[in-house]
Amino acid sequence: MKIVFGPVSSRRFGRSLGVDLSPSKKQCNFDCIYCELEAKKAQEKQDEIVEVTQIISEVQTIIDKGIKFDFLTLTANGEPSLYPHLDELIKSLRQIAKNKKLLILSNGTAVLDQNKFQSLLKLDVVKFSLDSVISKTFYRIDRALKNIDLELMIQKMAEFKTKFQGDLIMEILVVKDLNDNEEEFIALNKALAKISPTRIDLSSIDRPPAYAVKPIDEKKLHELSKLITCAPVFLARRNYKEQKLELNKEELLKFLHLRAQSEIDVEHTFSEKSKILLQELIQKNEVKIINLAGVQFYKA
Repeated sequence: MKIVFGPVSSRRFGRSLGVDLSPSKKQCNFDCIYCELEAKKAQEKQDEIVEVTQIISEVQTIIDKGIKFDFLTLTANGEPSLYPHLDELIKSLRQIAKNKKLLILSNGTAVLDQNKFQSLLKLDVVKFSLDSVISKTFYRIDRALKNIDLELMIQKMAEFKTKFQGDLIMEILVVKDLNDNEEEFIALNKALAKISPTRIDLSSIDRPPAYAVKPIDEKKLHELSKLITCAPVFLARRNYKEQKLELNKEELLKFLHLRAQSEIDVEHTFSEKSKILLQELIQKNEVKIINLAGVQFYKA
């Protein structure tokens, strides 16, 4: 039973050392139709629990070996915030990994529990999922326990952001014929504006899912991303087939003013001439480089 894995190079979070808080089996209060793990009935609590001392021992071994990483990422075969000793674990990790950023990859339900809410405030980066803010779609996609109140969860996410000193990232995963339409994204944008995250990660299915659902193509994903206007959007794309952007100074400044671009977008979609112009504008302080939880964005 291996708890610690990696480090792995992540497009979203740099070099990350993973800590699996449910290493032996899936334990989750969702049963998302797109999950790469097997379908399994949602559960309210973990029934197999790893000791904090065991987790700390494995992380300490990695640190003692001098292995380099940027983020220590709390994750799970399921939902990591179901781990009952989360607060104790975070405090212990702080003591041994003082110069590393602590991150959790969560479905967001922790905000509904006041103790877990307080524990997450002690992290550097928190990533919450929010695939839909329309109740019918939310339960179809995430297959959450019925006692999870979507509207209250969104309100508590917004409250969490007002108190959190770190970076809050929201993630939307798009499923074909479910949340891949304008109505869904207009509603999402409205809710996300209330939450006010540091950035929004947008993607579709790229691994074999638990249920018979399909991804949308990258062109559709890009079009939907334009409906999210309340925060910088990071598209975790693998294929860049569109024509390279050839922009003059005025066009480039307007483009970056309307929509911040990630370093990956710039690398794959800007022409060489546009990249050179971008560097010139950075030197003149007409374009800012903003680090949003491990991903660089360019903003006019």
